[in-house]
Amino acid sequence: MSKVLINSNSFLFFYIFMAFFSFNCNSAQSHYSIYLDADFSGTKASSNSIRQGINTALAEVNYRIQGINFDIIIKDHRANSLRSKKNLDDYLKDEKALLIFSGMHSPPILSNKSFINKNSILMLDPWAAAGPITRTSEKENWIFRLSIDDSKAGKYIVERAIEDGFNKYHLLLEDTGWGKSNEKTMTKALINLGATAEGVSWFNWGLGLNHAKLILRNIAESGAEVIFFVGNASEAKVFSKAMSDLPESLRLPIRSHWGITGGNYTQEITHEERRILDLQFIQTDFSFIKESLSPFEQSVLKLAKVHNSNIKGKLDIKAQTGFVHAYDLTKILITAINQSGLTGNRTVDKLAIHKALINLNNPVKGLLKTYNKPYSKYSLNNTDAHEALNIADYAMGIFGENGEVILINTTKED
Repeated sequence: MSKVLINSNSFLFFYIFMAFFSFNCNSAQSHYSIYLDADFSGTKASSNSIRQGINTALAEVNYRIQGINFDIIIKDHRANSLRSKKNLDDYLKDEKALLIFSGMHSPPILSNKSFINKNSILMLDPWAAAGPITRTSEKENWIFRLSIDDSKAGKYIVERAIEDGFNKYHLLLEDTGWGKSNEKTMTKALINLGATAEGVSWFNWGLGLNHAKLILRNIAESGAEVIFFVGNASEAKVFSKAMSDLPESLRLPIRSHWGITGGNYTQEITHEERRILDLQFIQTDFSFIKESLSPFEQSVLKLAKVHNSNIKGKLDIKAQTGFVHAYDLTKILITAINQSGLTGNRTVDKLAIHKALINLNNPVKGLLKTYNKPYSKYSLNNTDAHEALNIADYAMGIFGENGEVILINTTKED
């Protein structure tokens, strides 16, 4: 009888010990991961800049929020929607993955948007611009953006071109959901301003130089005075070389979306080649490339240099829009987490963060601006609810001699 009692007591002690040990091990190793699902192959510059922005904002809090350590896990979708879906599946299986940052490409998000919302995947978008990304007819909306919104970008590009005195316009668009959404918004903007496009030309990823020359020659011969371009760096390089090869009389000014800034455009299209092109592109209204930086901006740049080995100075932040947006968006995230708290249970914490994001109590000082309640509860009557920026935050930019982005048409003072 005593032998059984000893064994029972031993078992009970062992069970309590293991439970206590397991609890303390889990507590000591408690951490969350932030997935970055982006294209680290074709548009590596944009993805790296987003990573650097997230990393710098996390460094400000020593990579620790509410007692839990945070890290960044890179997921390369290579601009492929199916690969992005696999990365989303990996996220769902990873209990330590709290949320996902997206990259510059809209198609992977658009293709998987229903899956994201139905599975309550908290996604923060610091670049991808397609209008439908943050709009849904579904019950839940789990995607929050701090970036340009194409439902407004087309209007801004059109208005700046009209201010520059252009009267005849041609749309040159990539044949994707992103391009199609811009066709709608640009066409609507032109109609609202009493104008129409001379025509619309579509192109696919991977087009060749001769095809690009033919498209540009046809546009020039149509009587257009300016081209509205929507595409990424890879195709922009082809069209730029094609435009340079045309006779000067056929070279038209280009007013572009910002996809051209996300790759290695300035490494392959030299300053001398760019000088003969009249190229401007939309940006948001902050740049490290200006005469003077505020003490706050200087502190961010200093921290970026300390925690990102390939940043030695402000010219080293390539595709800096990604850095700026990701930094500001991570600051908003940190504020939301500090408001909601963390339990270590991902399901509970995601819901709490989502609620905090649409009900932020405190302002957030970012590089672009100070954000006062950047998000609100989404409904079909409040379709901008998950947009942190608006048209007042936009500007146009040009490439400088060293490939840096220099803002023009800016509305903000240094």
